[in-house]
Amino acid sequence: MAIQQYLKIRNTEQLLNLAILGVLILLYAPILLHWVDGWLHKNISTEHEYFSHGLIGLPFASYLVWLQRKQWQRLPNIIHPLGAVLLLIGGVFYLSGVTEWVNLSLPAILAGLCLWFKGIPGLKLQRFPLLLIFLATPTSLPYLIAPYTLPLQSFIAGTAGFILNQFGMEVNVEGINLFVGGRIVEVAPYCAGLKMLFTTLYVSLMLLYWTGALSSRRTTQWFLIIAVVISISANIIRNTALTFFHGTGQEAAFKWLHDSWGGDLYSACMLVLLVPLLNKINSYFATVSDIDLEAETETEI
Repeated sequence: MAIQQYLKIRNTEQLLNLAILGVLILLYAPILLHWVDGWLHKNISTEHEYFSHGLIGLPFASYLVWLQRKQWQRLPNIIHPLGAVLLLIGGVFYLSGVTEWVNLSLPAILAGLCLWFKGIPGLKLQRFPLLLIFLATPTSLPYLIAPYTLPLQSFIAGTAGFILNQFGMEVNVEGINLFVGGRIVEVAPYCAGLKMLFTTLYVSLMLLYWTGALSSRRTTQWFLIIAVVISISANIIRNTALTFFHGTGQEAAFKWLHDSWGGDLYSACMLVLLVPLLNKINSYFATVSDIDLEAETETEI
């Protein structure tokens, strides 16, 4: 009887899990497909394009959840009341019909399910996949930040102008505008590199987690700082190239790097550099730790 009761409970749990998964797919599959289509074909708002890192982040989050499935099953079934609150908030957001709220309902409901079924331990287990999903959820954050990017725009314009002047081009810089060859190039808010910066930080978090380096505060801090410097520098080089192409009438090259797959290729090459960078930082701090350990051992002796 005990075995039959256990099997009955297991079957009920599996059916419930499948039912929840089915409901989530019905509710969010159209939304996720809309995101993916917009990110791939760039036919959604500019603000939503800033979250195109979700193309790699969302599958990676799903993969992490799959890897942790046995740990999830071993956790005791604990209902935390905050789970019901998040599920209610997520439901209200979804039914509101407001695009941003509907988007945010996804991480809210997923976090609520974790708390409802496994309590705080379940939320802790899935905290990183949930973070990846939240950071890939399109919101109006880029639109809110855009008015404050003027100093960065001016810095990029001035640096691009300085570089081109060193190569013998006559470039005049006025604020965020560059005048070259009788043409004007504007470093607009959405050309300030925020999208590349968002993607760089997102991918950096994924690499830190995957390599286990996220547990080292020193490695994490230095890696993120250098990654930000690389992202800003790469964007300055990109804007310099765009100014050169536009100022010299090479419109095909300008469109390729600005609007076509050239920009994606450029960003991908920059992101690939993060892998050897993290390896180098890990090796450096591992060597420093070994030297410190040897020094402490000699002192004790």
